[in-house]
Amino acid sequence: PPKPGGPISTVVEILQAKGERIHTVSPSNTVLEAVRIMNEHRIGGLVVVGESNKMVGLFTERDLLTRVVGKGRQPETTTVAEVMTTEVVACRPDTTLEACATTMTEKRIRHLPVEGPEGLMGIVTIGDLLAYRVQEQRATIEQLTNFVYQNR
Repeated sequence: PPKPGGPISTVVEILQAKGERIHTVSPSNTVLEAVRIMNEHRIGGLVVVGESNKMVGLFTERDLLTRVVGKGRQPETTTVAEVMTTEVVACRPDTTLEACATTMTEKRIRHLPVEGPEGLMGIVTIGDLLAYRVQEQRATIEQLTNFVYQNR
């Protein structure tokens, strides 16, 4: 990330740092299959992709709790299509991290897919933003500490 006080970082920088592939599930998969993928990769959500690999929704822990467990549905027989979030808020690669944080707070979401000119590029989570802020604060503390000790 850039030095604190420098330009505000964008989503593409987080995606580059993550170096992680996008974890997906099909709308026809069962909830149980989706949960197993999430557990295997230790993630809280999956991008749901339909035909021609186009994003059609998100399936998250919140969907699992509110639309499956909370409604008494069976994960073995319920499909992702029945319980996924279909109104997905996404951002562009040049979106600032500040704008992402604002969107996530206002919309009360924790997963923000990133769509570029050629389609889905990745997903930014609230955890990614928090990790970046912690790193940024550590760098600021280090710079201030160095400044104080150099000027003694």
